[in-house]
Amino acid sequence: MERRTFLSILAGSALVGAFSPARAQAVLKVGSTPTGSPFTFLDTKTNTIEGVMVDLIKEIAKTADLKIEVEGMQFSTLIASLTSNKIDLISAAMYITAARKEVIDFSDPIYTYGEGLLVPSSDTKDYKEFADMKGYTVGAQIGTAYVDALQKTGLFAEVKLYKTSPDILADVNAGRIQAAFADQPIMAYTLKQGQFPQVRLVKSYKPMITGSVGIGVRKSDGELLKKINTALAKLKADGSVDKILAKWGLE
Repeated sequence: MERRTFLSILAGSALVGAFSPARAQAVLKVGSTPTGSPFTFLDTKTNTIEGVMVDLIKEIAKTADLKIEVEGMQFSTLIASLTSNKIDLISAAMYITAARKEVIDFSDPIYTYGEGLLVPSSDTKDYKEFADMKGYTVGAQIGTAYVDALQKTGLFAEVKLYKTSPDILADVNAGRIQAAFADQPIMAYTLKQGQFPQVRLVKSYKPMITGSVGIGVRKSDGELLKKINTALAKLKADGSVDKILAKWGLE
């Protein structure tokens, strides 16, 4: 009898909690990356992820009345973390591609760009396309749209894969690979900081793979995607997106 009464009380409490209007709003975990300036990077002074996509997701959250928490992780783990419910959103320099759209959904496009070509600064050749580097050993980051494109050309002696863009830059800087491909705006921003003096971003090179970045969402979260797109449209209309891009040196 006492057990039945106790269980009834528990059930009643659960119902009250379930329908209480004062129940705390869930905090959405946002996956981002510690490398990828100016889109995302780890601020070592505050030990937080900062950059374009962090500023943007914070403004989207404020506009859409969402609570978020940004977590740093490797780029190659973002989609798997989203689909396994370890995070709820992706806000990083991630292209919206057909292959990725088979697995997750994306917000409306935010910013469009292509890959940049990196070579040792001692190499002064004016490269323009993949064919100019036939037989080279080149590098690209795991999980990026560039890997498949480079491998499918059949032009290169080897396409070495790297976990992070700083790893790529270090190998180009040391002359361990002849060339590398990575997000042009990220590379331009990073090289301006002077950390890799023996690396050159080739100005004559024309990007072969262009794409737009967007916020990644699980396919089961259609309502959340609608809120994000509505907020993003407002931020585009009132100039907030342009201000964020300009703050980080993007046009």
